[in-house]
Amino acid sequence: MSSALLVMDYQNSIVERLGSEEGLAAATAAVSAAREHGIPVLFVRVAFRPGAPEAARSNRTFGGMRERVASQAPEATDIHPAFGLRDDDIVVTKRRVSAFAGSDLEVLLRGLEVRELVLAGIATSGVVLSTLRQAADLDFGLTVLSDACVDGDAEVHRVLTEKVFPRQADVVTAAAWASSL
Repeated sequence: MSSALLVMDYQNSIVERLGSEEGLAAATAAVSAAREHGIPVLFVRVAFRPGAPEAARSNRTFGGMRERVASQAPEATDIHPAFGLRDDDIVVTKRRVSAFAGSDLEVLLRGLEVRELVLAGIATSGVVLSTLRQAADLDFGLTVLSDACVDGDAEVHRVLTEKVFPRQADVVTAAAWASSL
């Protein structure tokens, strides 16, 4: 079975607001391990067209995005430079919380013949939870790198990684995953 590492929402503006040095270090270590073992790395970011026409005002998460996008620096949605983005890395742009929503992720994964996903991301209660649920419904095998996931609420992160995610995924540290390759 072919696997891929999804590094989700580790983009400049989100890392600055919600990221932690520990989470970033674990995620970059996972990327290094994946690259060393020939595992595809897909970086997922959330971004909108100028004016954010995809963001309905009725959407609680994205409703205020039109105003925020107008004042946001263009590099805010770039993948964080700590990852050293390479030409063979794939960047997926999504329009909602899940990495699958409004993106071509599923098509890319089929093209790469990927059946196992390894997840890292900000926030655990956002992109990681939403992507995990959708990926499970799409019959992907799943691994969550608990220390490469970050959430603004430590207790929510703990409950998700210790109680919720194990129902649908293996939950391990980035170091444990890397040593299993």
